Amino acid sequence: MKNFALIGAAGYIAPRHMRAIKDTGNRLSVAYDINDSVGIIDSISPQSEFFTEFEHFYEHAHQLKRNPATALDYVAICSPNYLHHPHIAAGLRLGADVICEKPLVPTPELLDELALVEKETGRRVYNILQLRHHDAILKLREKVAAAPADRKFDVELTYITSRGKWYMESWKGDPRKSFGVATNIGVHFYDMLHFVFGQLQRNVVHYSGESKAAGYLEYERARVRWFLSIDANDLPDAVKGKKPTFRSIDISGEQLEFSEGFTELHTTSYREILAGRGYGLADARHCIETVNVIRTAQPVRGAAGEVHPFVARLA
Repeated sequence: MKNFALIGAAGYIAPRHMRAIKDTGNRLSVAYDINDSVGIIDSISPQSEFFTEFEHFYEHAHQLKRNPATALDYVAICSPNYLHHPHIAAGLRLGADVICEKPLVPTPELLDELALVEKETGRRVYNILQLRHHDAILKLREKVAAAPADRKFDVELTYITSRGKWYMESWKGDPRKSFGVATNIGVHFYDMLHFVFGQLQRNVVHYSGESKAAGYLEYERARVRWFLSIDANDLPDAVKGKKPTFRSIDISGEQLEFSEGFTELHTTSYREILAGRGYGLADARHCIETVNVIRTAQPVRGAAGEVHPFVARLA
């Protein structure tokens, strides 16, 4: 049985990590969050220590190191994006391996810095890249691999997930903390596209705003028009007033259906990490490089056939 700590215990995704720790037969020893709305712990790991100040959490974790039976084996991180880097480094320096949500860090340079901390501490960083474990994605990857090597698939990716006014008042609405919409909600898809279609060859941004972004990505095996938004006004008419989210991935005229099968992906990710098959810094680099370019690029007028149809509605 391994000992885990959890940083960011009050966040949206934290319960999936708590359940993954429990379902893999391990112990959540201690949790930390500046917010104390963590009643979910009672139904998963009521014996866990809990702190609302990082200094107290860190000192407690140091004390646990004195006894091999209580020393932390892993630190799981679900904190806001801009805190991932210092929290990962802290976890490594506590003598634990680290499991962190996406995006690991905003820039390739910070990935290089984490690689140095790995070397200094002898511990590892693992990234939750859960879509790589989804059955539909794995089947698509097999289909692409089986297709003629010179074939490029035409992909249109649309993801609109409506957010209320709270979003812009939270850390997620602050680009200094979330690194913007394309990073915060898009990094999952960019990793999946790389996993399925290979190396990225072109990366062009057609629109960039605080609530939406769009562009074109060309991979070894695909040409991708993408549109991401948290604005309910972007929902198709057929969906408005009925559902808050619209997700569509069209691949050469065929819809990729993967609306189900998400609930166990974090547990699967944990099992793979515990078995020594987790995704590390090198695996995360591609999507970090992709979002870093998107975040810093100057939007341009797209070439014919490369612009997502929803972009025309923004003019």
